[in-house]
Amino acid sequence: MHEEIAKIYGERLRIRICGLLFKDDQLLLVNHRGLNHGDFWSPPGGGIEYSESIEDSLKREFLEETGLTITVHQFAFGCEFIRQPLHAIELFFWTEQIGGHLGTGYDPEIQLIEGTKFFNPRELVNFAKDALHGIFHIAQSKQDFQQLAGFYRI
Repeated sequence: MHEEIAKIYGERLRIRICGLLFKDDQLLLVNHRGLNHGDFWSPPGGGIEYSESIEDSLKREFLEETGLTITVHQFAFGCEFIRQPLHAIELFFWTEQIGGHLGTGYDPEIQLIEGTKFFNPRELVNFAKDALHGIFHIAQSKQDFQQLAGFYRI
């Protein structure tokens, strides 16, 4: 893990908002660097800022990371991620693109974004385990994601 990531986000609880954006059977993922020794693909999302609504936070994160504008739909599921020094509670929502153009965005705290791409989740089975968000150990298809409910420790 990049030491700047540990310095900014480490040793504190972070509440993150994440979005599931499918086009047909393909899910939008963002590639982050610095979280491990290579790629790390996860759905777009990030920290909720003080006094910011969940919906506004997710819209901001999508625009920053992907260049897309979205509508936020219903809550899908939650996750808890603990890997020292990081601890995050992640809330996932279904989203829909309403504008913008897909591109490689930015993270205002530290530049982590390497790229964005739509994947069929079944394509990800050959990725290294630490190259994917933990939710992909539970869900490997659009149908799997649609059936997730509740809270998962990843």
